[in-house]
Amino acid sequence: MGADTVTSSSIYIASAEGDTGKSTVALGMLALLSATGGRVGVFRPISRAAAGERDYILDLLVEHDSVDIPYEDSIGVTYEQVHADPEGAIAEIVARFHAVEARCDSVLVIGSDYTDVGSPSELSYNARIAANLSSPILLALKAADRTPAEVRGLAELALSEISAAHATTAALIANRCDPQQLVAVGKELRKTGIPTWCLPEEPILFAPTMAELRDALGGQMYSGDEELLDREALKVMVGGMTVEHILERLTDGTVVITPADRSDVLLSLVNANTAQGFPRLSGLILNGGLKPHPMIEALVHGLKPTLPILCCEQGTYETARTAAHTRGRVAVGSARKIDAALALMEEHVDAAALLKVLDVRTPPVVTPQMFEYNLLARARAQVRHIVLPEGEEDRILRAAGRLLRRGVARLTLLGNVDAVRTRAAELDVILDEVDVIDPASSAYLDEFASVYTELRKHKGMNHERAQEVMRDVSYFGTMMVHTGKADGMVSGAVHTTAHTIRPSFEIIKTQPGVSTVSSVFFMCLSDKVLTYGDCAVVPDPTAEQLADIAISSASTAAQFGIDARVAMLSYSTGQSGSGADVDKVRVATELVRKRSPELLVEGPIQYDAAVEPSVAATKMPESPVAGRATVLIFPDLNTGNNTYKAVQRSANAIAIGPVLQGLNKPINDLSRGALVSDIVNTVAITAIQAQMSVATEAS
Repeated sequence: MGADTVTSSSIYIASAEGDTGKSTVALGMLALLSATGGRVGVFRPISRAAAGERDYILDLLVEHDSVDIPYEDSIGVTYEQVHADPEGAIAEIVARFHAVEARCDSVLVIGSDYTDVGSPSELSYNARIAANLSSPILLALKAADRTPAEVRGLAELALSEISAAHATTAALIANRCDPQQLVAVGKELRKTGIPTWCLPEEPILFAPTMAELRDALGGQMYSGDEELLDREALKVMVGGMTVEHILERLTDGTVVITPADRSDVLLSLVNANTAQGFPRLSGLILNGGLKPHPMIEALVHGLKPTLPILCCEQGTYETARTAAHTRGRVAVGSARKIDAALALMEEHVDAAALLKVLDVRTPPVVTPQMFEYNLLARARAQVRHIVLPEGEEDRILRAAGRLLRRGVARLTLLGNVDAVRTRAAELDVILDEVDVIDPASSAYLDEFASVYTELRKHKGMNHERAQEVMRDVSYFGTMMVHTGKADGMVSGAVHTTAHTIRPSFEIIKTQPGVSTVSSVFFMCLSDKVLTYGDCAVVPDPTAEQLADIAISSASTAAQFGIDARVAMLSYSTGQSGSGADVDKVRVATELVRKRSPELLVEGPIQYDAAVEPSVAATKMPESPVAGRATVLIFPDLNTGNNTYKAVQRSANAIAIGPVLQGLNKPINDLSRGALVSDIVNTVAITAIQAQMSVATEAS
C-alpha cells in the first residue's frame, strides 16, 4: 500500500465518500500543475450532471485550466452508462481520456461524487479507472466529526480497496479537519506510510450564498442590492424572539428568518446592519408568503437598504429546514470560495514536496496560469505594502478581499473611511488588518504638504496650495510611496492614466540613467509570455526614447522570469526598407547596443520575423533574436496599443498591465475597464517591483 514515486502525466483525485471537499483539493492541485508549466487539462470520468444540466465541478475546473478543450470532450461517461455496462463504461472512459491527454502536458482527473455508480464500492470502481489510466491517486479524506484514529482507520480501508484494484496511492489529503486536531490527524495518517497533508475546516466553503438560498426556497428578491446575493450565509437563525434578543445573537454573515409581518424585526435588522458596532448580516428571509404592511414597505424602500431581503412561501419550520440543509457549491462565480480554497492549499500543503511525490513532468512551456500563479507566489514570499487610492470602488474592494485572503500584500485604502468600511462589509470584504485613510483628515496631510512644497518650490508652490493638492487621492498615495509609508501604488480603475502617473513625474521621478517613463504589457499566450512596450504612455517616441523603452522593457521582463530577446519593430526587416520611421528604429537599435551591449536586440524587424521561426529563417537566418523574440518594442503608441488589443481579443491572450517602468519607486496604472483579476495581478506585480527595488537599494 506504500507510495512509490511515479512519473505521470495525470493525477487522479479520488475520495472514499461524499462531502470531502474534493473541489478544494482539485482547485489547489490545478493551480500547482499550472505553475509547473505546460498545458493542463481536466477530465471527469463519470459526470454527476443529469440530462440537460452541467457538472458544476467540471465547469469550475475547465474555467481555470489552460487548454481549450470543450466541456463535452472533458467527460468520460454518465452514471447511467456505468449502471448499464460497467466494463464497457471503463473502455469508453479510457478512450476519451486519451483523446484529452493527447492535447495536454498533464491532466487532472476528478473522480466520481458518490451518487451511486451501481458497483459494490464506488472507490474501488474509481481505483480501477485510475489503474486503467495509469494515474496515481491523490486520496481526499473527510476528517469532519472524526477522531484522528478514525480518520486513519478510514484511510487504511480506502488504501486496501485502491491496492486491490491495482492502483497506486501517491498521497493523502485529509480535509475538513478540526483546526485543533490538524497535527494529531497528520501524525495518525503518516502511520500509513503515505505522504500526508491536512486542511482545516473552512466554513465559507460549505456555506450557501443568498442566491443559493433563494433558489432552494423558490423565493424572490424583495429588497436590497442584487450584487450582494453572492454573500455566504455562515449562520442561519430563526428570529422568533424579541428584537433585543435577536440583536444579542447576531454575528457576521448571519441570515435571519422571520415572518413578513414581524415589522419590528424587519426594521430593527435593516437599521442594525448599517449601524456602527453591529455585525454585518448576509441577508433576511421573510417567510410565510406574506409581504410587509404597505406603510412598513414604504419605510423600508425609503431607507434604501443594500441588505438582500428575500421572501418565500414556506412556513418558518420548512424555511429553516431548507436553509439549514442547503449546501454551498464552489462554482464558477464563487470568487470568495475559490480564493479560500486556494489559500487553504497554499498555506497547508507543501507544493514542492507534493509535486515531488507525484513527480509531475515540467515541460518548457509558460502558460498564463503558470505566469499568474508565480506572480502571486513571488509576492507572497516577501509581502510588501501597497496603497490603493480608489478605496470606494467595488472592484478595488473585491480585489482587496482576494489579495488579503491569499496573503499577497499588505494594503492601505484611501477614501471616506465610513463609506469604504461600510461598502466593504456589504461586499463581505474583511478590512480588519487594512488601514483606511481619508486624505482630507489624515494626520499625514501637513507632513505631505511640507514635502510637496519643498519638491515644487521652483514652481512657486506654497504650503496652503500643497495641502489642497495632497487631498487628491492620487497625490496622497504617491506621497505615501515617496515617504516610505507604502512600497508601491496601484490606481486607475476610476481615474485616467494621466491622473495616476502625473504625481509620479512630480514626486517619485525617474531612475538614474533613465529619462523616459514607459510601460509594458505582459501578453500571456497559450504557451508563452511576451512583453510588449510601449502601449500606454509615450505617444510618438524619439529614437532616444525608443532605446530607453527597450532597455527598461528588457529589465522588466527579466524581473519576471522572461529571458529578454528584444525586437525593435518596424514595417521593414533589416536593410530592406528606408524612410524616417524605419531610420528611427534603426538608430534606436544601435543606441540599445551601445548602451546595453549585453542585451540581445534586433531591429528594424517585422512582427512575423520576430516571433515566427519559419519567417525568421528566411528573412534573418543568422539572428539570435529573430523568430525567438520575447520583448517586442513598438515604434509608437498607436501601433502598440492597437496591437496588444488585437492580440488580446483575437488570440484570447491575457494582457497584464500596463506595468510602468523607469520610475524610482513602483507606481502602476489600471485600465478603467480592469477586472478584479487584473487588479490582483497588477498589485502582485507592484509588490514584486517593490521587492526588487529594496534589493537594489540594499546592494
